[in-house]
Amino acid sequence: MKTNRKNLLVIILTFPITLSIYIYFFTGNLQFTEEIVINSDIKSVTELLSDPNNMIKYMDGIESYNVIKGNINQIGTEAEIVALMGDEKIKMTEIVLANNLPTEKKVTYSTDGVYNIVTNKLEVITLNKTRLINKQDFEFKGYMKIISFFMPSAFKKQSRIILESFKNFAEERNNNLNRNN
Repeated sequence: MKTNRKNLLVIILTFPITLSIYIYFFTGNLQFTEEIVINSDIKSVTELLSDPNNMIKYMDGIESYNVIKGNINQIGTEAEIVALMGDEKIKMTEIVLANNLPTEKKVTYSTDGVYNIVTNKLEVITLNKTRLINKQDFEFKGYMKIISFFMPSAFKKQSRIILESFKNFAEERNNNLNRNN
């Protein structure tokens, strides 16, 4: 009986260490794809998605977007994005890897402990409906590995919120243009 208690105690005491080692060496990547249908033509959606300054208009917390090197939308262009998350300001670096929308726009975002490759593709559904396909590839380091291990749904939820915000932004712009014509 004492041996069983001793073994149980050893397991209980070593579990956090074993879990930490597992997380550190065997986790740290998260990949997922989200899609959303936007009630607007592909040309309008492409124009809105192509302008990174629009992020300030549809993404909560984005305070600024400033090009550091290159020209907006050109491959290799670097920009600094400042976002407010809670009470904390976060600086991210964006680098354009590919940009030939509507076929594909691929950018990286990096900040402390997070490297993210975002790929957006647009597809025509009908004349006034466009599908936005958003692929996310995350690579985490340090404490962000632990957060991503225990809360991967938080990253998916945030991605979904951003897609829905962009959809609302694009549809509102489309509706305003149609009213003015």
